[in-house]
Amino acid sequence: MKYEKTIQKTIDWIEEHLHEPVTAEDVANIAGFSKYHFHRVFQTEMGISFSKYIRLRRLTIAASSLIHTEESILTIAIYYQFDSQEAFTRSFKQLFHLPPGRYRKVMREMLEKKEDLSMEEKIKGWFLSGSNPYNYELCIDHKIVHQGNASGVLKSKSNHSGDFGTMMQQFKANKYAGKRIKLTGFLKTEAVAEYAGMWMRVDNASEDVLQFDNMNDRPITGTTNWTPYSIVLDVPEESAIISFGVLLYGTGKVWVDNFSLNETDESTPTTHIDLGQVLLDEPINLAFED
Repeated sequence: MKYEKTIQKTIDWIEEHLHEPVTAEDVANIAGFSKYHFHRVFQTEMGISFSKYIRLRRLTIAASSLIHTEESILTIAIYYQFDSQEAFTRSFKQLFHLPPGRYRKVMREMLEKKEDLSMEEKIKGWFLSGSNPYNYELCIDHKIVHQGNASGVLKSKSNHSGDFGTMMQQFKANKYAGKRIKLTGFLKTEAVAEYAGMWMRVDNASEDVLQFDNMNDRPITGTTNWTPYSIVLDVPEESAIISFGVLLYGTGKVWVDNFSLNETDESTPTTHIDLGQVLLDEPINLAFED
């Protein structure tokens, strides 16, 4: 993203002020832009308007409060800047397709039943891999969520270094062959000692790597708030498999939410990391002095 650092600065500020009145002027000032320029940049970079982003984040955190606290619906509605319980209910039902009271009851019952399910049943489509996957765990979080009512979590189970774990998926490349694709997602981290990031790989039928990016040139470390990231790769005609996911090196915890995969055009630069070596015409620096 061209304005990645500026947008993240505004997102961090928004997260801290979701329970307060927030205007476009407030956030534009944080970004150092005019209100018009801020609206345009935010929409372009995030694919969603500033006002809609704030509304979705408030409703998402309100949904978590309904499940995990005993606060009344009216208290939650007012805290997250809705004018009335009626206004909150209308917006909430539009997003979650249930009124808040019914949502609270249904979600609590569902979570109680899920306690007895296996890990594979809890996280449909995802599996755990890595250099030593037994040192890692993946699960669903209904409390810390970016949008909707759940996020995925990858976390280390013990104090160790040198290993990595990944939650991942694989699918056939046929649909995207000959195209450029963009993977986007929101990540949040806690105490990541080495590094975390999204990754994506495109392989041919012989499992040769054709395109690859694991964000090791822009690693996520430490504790960070929800942040949008993207990977852009070409899918050559001979591609057979596309793999993607989130990885965690060493210890820590990383949440992921709102993955999306879309075609993009050549005006969007790829993030491909060249894993090949350039074969030189002749040996160089034989005396190690250059």
